[in-house]
Amino acid sequence: MKREPQLPEREFESFVGEHRRLIGKICYLYATAGSDFDDLYQEVLINLWRGFASFEGRSKPSSWVWRVALNTCISCYRRERRRTQTVPLVEGFGAVDEDSARSERLRELHALVDRLDPFEKALVMLWLDEVPYDEIAAITGLSRNNVASKLHRIRIKLREQANR
Repeated sequence: MKREPQLPEREFESFVGEHRRLIGKICYLYATAGSDFDDLYQEVLINLWRGFASFEGRSKPSSWVWRVALNTCISCYRRERRRTQTVPLVEGFGAVDEDSARSERLRELHALVDRLDPFEKALVMLWLDEVPYDEIAAITGLSRNNVASKLHRIRIKLREQANR
């Protein structure tokens, strides 16, 4: 019995299903009062769909998703920032934990990360997800050494902000 090849729509649905948490995490970090999570998520899906047929697999699929989602969210962030002066991040990040001290530390970390510029947020998010420096370099278009240097400076910046 001959199997029919999957339709592009079904392949895409399956692909998005595999990467939905990653897409959601990136969108959540960049969601603001003006651009809500659902709108960002939809924008990312549209851009993934547009590039899906041309994805050649030269990088890991998750790296490609990171790059498309980050570029989409940063573009929306910049577009929204031109319209408004404030850009508050949606409260809480959905991090619910029984340990209130840990929850408080997470809220503090997210508040500090929220103060970073969009590109710094992306680097920190990749680093916190334990993405290797080589992969971060591929996603962002930076050299590996530049990634290490920028992350070092960002960690110092966050430490200084936390001590204020």
